[in-house]
Amino acid sequence: MPEPAIEVSVIADLDGLEPEVAANLRLRPLGFLYGSAANTAVARGEALPLAGGRIAFTRVEVLARRRNRAIAVLTGLNSLRLWSGKQGEALRDRVDIQLARLSEQRQSWAGLKLDRPLLMGIINVTPDSLYASAGSAPEQAIARGRAMLDAGADIIDVGGESTRPGAKPVPPEEEARRIEPVLRALAAAGATVSVDTRHAPVMAAALSWGAKIINDVSALTGDGSLETVARAGASVVLMHMRGEPASMQSDPDYVLPSLDIADYLAQRITVCTEAGVPPHRIVVDPGLGFGKTVAHNLEILGRLGLFHGFGCGVLIGASRKSTIGRLDRAAPVEARLPGSLAAALQALDQGIQILRVHDVAETRQAVAVWQAIAAGA
Repeated sequence: MPEPAIEVSVIADLDGLEPEVAANLRLRPLGFLYGSAANTAVARGEALPLAGGRIAFTRVEVLARRRNRAIAVLTGLNSLRLWSGKQGEALRDRVDIQLARLSEQRQSWAGLKLDRPLLMGIINVTPDSLYASAGSAPEQAIARGRAMLDAGADIIDVGGESTRPGAKPVPPEEEARRIEPVLRALAAAGATVSVDTRHAPVMAAALSWGAKIINDVSALTGDGSLETVARAGASVVLMHMRGEPASMQSDPDYVLPSLDIADYLAQRITVCTEAGVPPHRIVVDPGLGFGKTVAHNLEILGRLGLFHGFGCGVLIGASRKSTIGRLDRAAPVEARLPGSLAAALQALDQGIQILRVHDVAETRQAVAVWQAIAAGA
């Protein structure tokens, strides 16, 4: 039996939002324009640039909570401004801040500009990952990483512990042993290297071996992780995960996945900022498949624009994941490239800056075609 879709209660207009409900609203950009149409609409004051890029948005979905239910209102930018101006200073400021964060130019992150889509190639130096893109032999992983660089990867993400659903923990010492030669070799080759780890000792070691980015599925909640990143001045990916890999798929539940995840990531950004990791060093990842059902993942993919509201870059990792197989006759992981590309293009349509992928060359080509079409719109 198909999984039921996520329900959102849509109300007629903004006046239907009670003050206590509206106080915690979030904005999802809609009504996207591309190319010359986007430029013209922004120049006329009819649209705002999305994350300071070449996509513009003309409308928003206002999302809020009412008695443990998600509610939504669809409205234009001018209508939103007029309404918020009548609601008191606190709510007006919340709307103005979110619109500014949705539209402002992103700063460089880990030395990389976020004004075009970036590709993060996945190297799993593990025997038990979802998709064995490298294998556990260092030589094979290094060769795979160099091939990804030649194919157009902007970042190489190296991990030594599988965090797929049901995976068992790996001791940090073993994780570090697996990734050290790979990190050292790829950093020496000039790659911008990210380390996929949730353990502070591995983070510290990886940074000393040449990594510039910490990609943490636990959003720096582990012992010593936040302090390690702050002290090193490293860039970081904060990902949402419900529970632990071994049990995260055991009946996950949300009011509205995208909204719940946005609230969680907002809290983690605040914690990081207070600890000395400023927003321009942070990229967020809603964590597709990490404590989410197929319906949850689809709802998140449909509302990715919501995550621009932090003023940070946004990363999506849909590559080869089980949701794709479940939507297409139980396709095995080896047969999920077309679905991976479809999810990547859906993300690009919503201004996502970083795609974490197994298939760099194929994704690069899809991105190039998407960019050409968008530029000519």
